Amino acid sequence: MIDPQILRNDPEVIRESQRRRGEDTQVVDLLVAADIAARDEQRVFDELRNSQKTLSKEIGPLQGQLKKNPSPELQQQVDQLMERASNLAAEVKAAEIKADDKAREVENLWLQVSNLVDLRSPVGGEEDFTLLETVGTPRDFAAEGFEPKDHLTIGQGLKAIDTERGAKVSGSRFYFLTGHGAMLEFALLNLAMAQAQVNGFIPMITPALVLPSAMEGTGFLGQAAENVYRVESDDMYLVGTSEVPLAAYHSDEIIPASQLPLRYAGWSSCFRREAGASGRDTTGIIRVHQFDKVEMFVYCDPADAQAEHERLLQWEKDFINALEIPYRVIDVATGDLGSSAARKFDIEAWIPTQGKYREVTSTSNTTEFQARRLKVRMRDDNGTRPLATLNGTLCAMPRIIVAILENHQNSDGSVNVPAALQPFLGGLTKLTAPATKSAGK
Repeated sequence: MIDPQILRNDPEVIRESQRRRGEDTQVVDLLVAADIAARDEQRVFDELRNSQKTLSKEIGPLQGQLKKNPSPELQQQVDQLMERASNLAAEVKAAEIKADDKAREVENLWLQVSNLVDLRSPVGGEEDFTLLETVGTPRDFAAEGFEPKDHLTIGQGLKAIDTERGAKVSGSRFYFLTGHGAMLEFALLNLAMAQAQVNGFIPMITPALVLPSAMEGTGFLGQAAENVYRVESDDMYLVGTSEVPLAAYHSDEIIPASQLPLRYAGWSSCFRREAGASGRDTTGIIRVHQFDKVEMFVYCDPADAQAEHERLLQWEKDFINALEIPYRVIDVATGDLGSSAARKFDIEAWIPTQGKYREVTSTSNTTEFQARRLKVRMRDDNGTRPLATLNGTLCAMPRIIVAILENHQNSDGSVNVPAALQPFLGGLTKLTAPATKSAGK
């Protein structure tokens, strides 16, 4: 959530952010009114509770006097105070219920408000991004004398990808990685984790199932809820990214500033319904329901968040550079941001057979938004306050595999292995179709 003082002192800041996102601004007006009402009800409760405490302090000594020196006058005084205390207790209880109800109303309204966008983010929808840089030159396959094959054709030829049996076993948008495909994923995982450790990240293997509090705290039960898998019988959720368990890892904790930044690299299987992607990328493994991913996650002082965001982007670029894949970097437009992100950079790899760049990694600065929801704070000489969190995908396996197969393919269907991956594939320099076994006699 956003600092409530911004709502109270300058709600127009929140309205403008909502407008830039293309989201509801009326919720801010409702929130302002609900916040005032909630504070009024809380004030009534606090005053009644203080009166109750004061009365209790009056009654105690009188009861002591009455026990030592009984008298009708003193008994009457105590009885009157006790009757008043009984009535006041009922008033306190009623006021507490009202205050709690109003507080819940405010909390529910806050859940409808996205993070404040960074004013440097371009305003608009998916196509209104700002191009920051283009790295590498796409291969001229025509000059090389052959037409490039798509990743699925290559993967099937290498016996590395099996979508037919994936669909048979689990339905559409599922797949098997076999042979070279499986080993390529393991190699990518090892390369990603090796790079992450060099850059000071703690490797983590995270839960794939989380409680509603973790999913809600990270902002994935708002606009992204349609793509979330819920296990209703246990009231738990399958994560779409290890960002969720990593963000909730320090929930309800206070972290000494001397320990920041804390950097984690989480590996997990990720699950997405892709409910809003009907008819898109139905062939191959670009848009699937289950995939593996290495996610970087950072807790830091809010003053350092912008610089940390730039570092995360550079580490993502280092990884894609090592794979020798042409790509571009974009500053994502406000209407295409997730609800928790103030600013997001995407890296899009060149996909030859589509003739365009496709997202393979992203990094978001979520400022204090998730930390406030999850009650993660830092303590320094100035006291205790919310910290900042950031996330960045280092390697989403299927899309990186797509980019490798298509960009490093040869005319005979083989695929050259980028030098950075070769040590993790036993020195293998080229992926080729396995030899066909001859039938036995």
